[in-house]
Amino acid sequence: MSHVLQGETSLLSPKLDVVFQALFGEVGSETITTNFLEAILEQKINRIDLSKNVVLRRDYPEDKLGVLDIIATINDGEYCNIEMQVAGQEEVKERILYYWGRVYTKQIKAGQSYDNLKKTIVILITDFCVKGLETLDYHTSWKIIEEKYRKIILTKKLEFHIIELPKIVGISNDGDALLDWLSFLDNPKSERVMKKMEENKELKKANEKLQTLSEDEKLQRLAEWREKAIYEYNTATNNGFKNGMRRGLEKGQELGIKQGLKEGLEQGIKQGIEQGIEQGIEQGIEQGIEQGVKQGIKKGSLEKAIEIAKNLLKKRT
Repeated sequence: MSHVLQGETSLLSPKLDVVFQALFGEVGSETITTNFLEAILEQKINRIDLSKNVVLRRDYPEDKLGVLDIIATINDGEYCNIEMQVAGQEEVKERILYYWGRVYTKQIKAGQSYDNLKKTIVILITDFCVKGLETLDYHTSWKIIEEKYRKIILTKKLEFHIIELPKIVGISNDGDALLDWLSFLDNPKSERVMKKMEENKELKKANEKLQTLSEDEKLQRLAEWREKAIYEYNTATNNGFKNGMRRGLEKGQELGIKQGLKEGLEQGIKQGIEQGIEQGIEQGIEQGIEQGVKQGIKKGSLEKAIEIAKNLLKKRT
């Protein structure tokens, strides 16, 4: 799947992580990112610092890209980790928890007070539906809450947001600011985005920056390399799944044959014993009758002979 949007001017897709990072993570994007985060977090952001993020177009060669997330420090030092994920992965939930732990624990050094730890928020935006969240809305927020009464939050220093872009299809809530931004990520040339840019200057500014980024040769190469890496990952994952299915089927057939032979042998022996007993009984009955008849005839003949002899003796006397 190409992440270059065709039209009068070819635009790099803001869903591609290298483009997303350059769009929202670079110093100079503060007002854009603030507006975007306010729509997600539903809170006012008075201050934002993006200086902890690298400038991909300047600092990274194409073959050194790893996970591309954005770190934003907001308001009173709260940390916000933002990631755009295009390639579907099974361990998404574990991944978001790991990111939170990584950002949270790096805030203090050994010996420092835990009071210095600031609230840490992880925002994961996916271009795929997350397994297990099928019945939930496109934007869900998560905290640690007591399970039985569900009234008390254990700590406000942990917060997750999961946003699934495929779920926005068909939703047209006109007053949803977050939906405006997600529509921009999904398709910056959509009718909704064109309309909302007239109302939201930061959305318009983001669109203008995207056009500038799309003309940057270094970012074009990074995007092309990243797209290739994602394609290879998806292909390898798909091939691995197919190979796993094939091997599983072969192993299942092998085990099934072995089990079938075993059960067949057991059933054969059992049925053989049952039939043998049944046939033995039948044969025993037949032979008993036959022998009984023979013995009866024999005994009957003997008794008849004795009776005749007795009669002859009577006549002589």
